Amino acid sequence: MSSARRNNATRAEFTNYDLANPFAEGGFRWVAKGIYTHGERRGEACVCKWFKSGFVYEDSYFDLDIRANDKALEIIEEWNIRRYVNKVVKINMPEVWTFSGNSSGSWSGRKVLQEPFISNYRKYNSNSGWALNSSPWPRVMQALSHFSYHITGGQCVLCDLQGGEYGDAICLTDPVILSRSRSYGVTDLGPEGISSFFCNHVCNEFCKSNWIQPRDQNRYHRLQAGTSMIRARTGANQAVTRYMDNDYDDDDDCDY
Repeated sequence: MSSARRNNATRAEFTNYDLANPFAEGGFRWVAKGIYTHGERRGEACVCKWFKSGFVYEDSYFDLDIRANDKALEIIEEWNIRRYVNKVVKINMPEVWTFSGNSSGSWSGRKVLQEPFISNYRKYNSNSGWALNSSPWPRVMQALSHFSYHITGGQCVLCDLQGGEYGDAICLTDPVILSRSRSYGVTDLGPEGISSFFCNHVCNEFCKSNWIQPRDQNRYHRLQAGTSMIRARTGANQAVTRYMDNDYDDDDDCDY
């Protein structure tokens, strides 16, 4: 069974109201809710995400998002193969979609990230080391983050884990990859981020004693539930918290 949760659709619709009033936001993106109208997921809820900084019309603007998701999927596949828990971890795999030419106003031709909607949203850990440890799923997510460091030979940490619980599975979205090479965008806090994550990490019943940890476990970033980002010009961190909500209607079209 694949760990990837994909659009499996070719068209979706969003109301002008929902696009003008996004129900969720991240540090640099807005999120609007719509519905798939063509494909296997027809009638199901979906979301599109776009930059707060302005409109984009090229797929390349989302390259780092796609790269981070691809790496996260690779790690999650390895986790599921080993069956450390009797639950399955899945991850939304966004695609770059384009608003059709007959979309109203400035939406015509705009590029967005498109993926299935996740209900029962919850955040489990952040990229600075904050973690929720109140119940089994949050502790499983902490173990998954530790496992990611081990399975990549100390090169990466999969974190900022958030998503929804669906019975015997959990579906994640918007992951962060911390890497020694700083290859995954503004939320990749690099080696200092990896050290900061492990500064607060306490192994639980789902971690394995042979999993490696970094020697440097000092804190370089403030502990917070929000997502920390590196601003290119100043090097300052900015904390944001992603929110999820419900509501939907249909109007403007977004095509694969």
